[in-house]
Amino acid sequence: MNLIELNAIEARNKLMTGEISAYDLTHAYLDQISEIDGDIDAWSFLDHQHALNQARAVDETRAQGMPAGKLFGLPVAVKDIFDTYDMPTECGTSLYSGRQPAHDSTVAALLRQAGAIIIGKSVTTELAMYGPGKTRNPHDKFRTPGGSSSGSAAVVTAKMAPLAVGSQTNGSIIRPASFCGVVGYKPSYGLISRSGALVLSSPLDTVGVFGETITDVALIGDALAFFDSSDHCMSPKACPNLLENTNTEISIEPTFAFIKSPAWNKGHDDLQAGFSELTGELGDLCEEVDLPDIFTQGVKLHRTIMIADVARNLGPLYDKSKNDINSELCQMIEEGRSVKAIDYNNAIELREVLNAGLDQIFQRYDAIITPSTTGEAPKTLKYTGNPVFCSLWTYCGVPAITLPLLIGDNSMPIGVQMIGQRGHDGRLLRNARFLSNHLARYMDIT
Repeated sequence: MNLIELNAIEARNKLMTGEISAYDLTHAYLDQISEIDGDIDAWSFLDHQHALNQARAVDETRAQGMPAGKLFGLPVAVKDIFDTYDMPTECGTSLYSGRQPAHDSTVAALLRQAGAIIIGKSVTTELAMYGPGKTRNPHDKFRTPGGSSSGSAAVVTAKMAPLAVGSQTNGSIIRPASFCGVVGYKPSYGLISRSGALVLSSPLDTVGVFGETITDVALIGDALAFFDSSDHCMSPKACPNLLENTNTEISIEPTFAFIKSPAWNKGHDDLQAGFSELTGELGDLCEEVDLPDIFTQGVKLHRTIMIADVARNLGPLYDKSKNDINSELCQMIEEGRSVKAIDYNNAIELREVLNAGLDQIFQRYDAIITPSTTGEAPKTLKYTGNPVFCSLWTYCGVPAITLPLLIGDNSMPIGVQMIGQRGHDGRLLRNARFLSNHLARYMDIT
């Protein structure tokens, strides 16, 4: 049995029955890393022996009759912006070289509580913004894997771990997942704690996950979706039961709103042709819908919040060591310092107006279908791609998932993004599974 060919759900089931051990599974992934990562460079920190020690400890806990968590024995890559007490957290910058946190982030603690093995830290772009890291796209080493969760997407694509954690402030889950051809899930804003992670923009920062299948991301999503009072943007709610909702059979076929969004003219020809074929295949299940005019402001409103907050949160690093920060980020900080308070507050308040408009769409349609990216991964390692198809949805805080359903002119993956109503993540994942089953002739991801 080739253990790395198992998806997370399959591996978890075999781990739970004792058919395989966490040690053997982790060892198999470490062998894969040793064999192929030289061409991909997806890891910022990896200690083989430490990973195996974690796996051995998980196996011993189970042998003693202790309860097994939701992610029992599964190796997980964690983006290098989340604090880990036993591994460095350097945030993709030389300014944090050798930084060793004393405590786990909430995400890392929840992974351990769920029985996962934190196999290593995956590469992030510089300070989780636009400066590319060292990672290359597993499908083509001359193309970007996207950003800022570059390593997390590449790790799952190249079968170096079955699951990975990332974050999104603009398009940092959806874009790399699309470019690398895996499932990327950005939950509703506030579903997963950001405590102990690098802060860029509190109104926008969202923790997300990567997996091979929709049920895989539902599995890890359930393990992480717990209230944390230290994250002031969270509120105490019942857990969303994502996996149960994803696996629930749909008795009535859903209907989808195909929304080109104001960024449609930035989509490449192969992307536009792919969506024409996709919507044609869906037939009566899909209708093209135009957003109200106010949505044309979405990208600008998102940017107003993001650059002002980045200037506030990364400004001290800029003041101390701007020569050690990439020029694009420096320019963003400088621009962000000029944002007026009235413009910032207006951008914050208009989110509710746009969400009210989306709520009306979701009264008629079960989910929105829209592009994840402008097309295939650009053939460069100096640019992580345009996040313009993600900005609006991140701004509104709605859940999003990208599915690797399309192939571009150069045989590279192109993701199809699905958007759900804010707070209705289980419904979104259930509808995503329906869509992937219905379009199975494109690519089998179910």
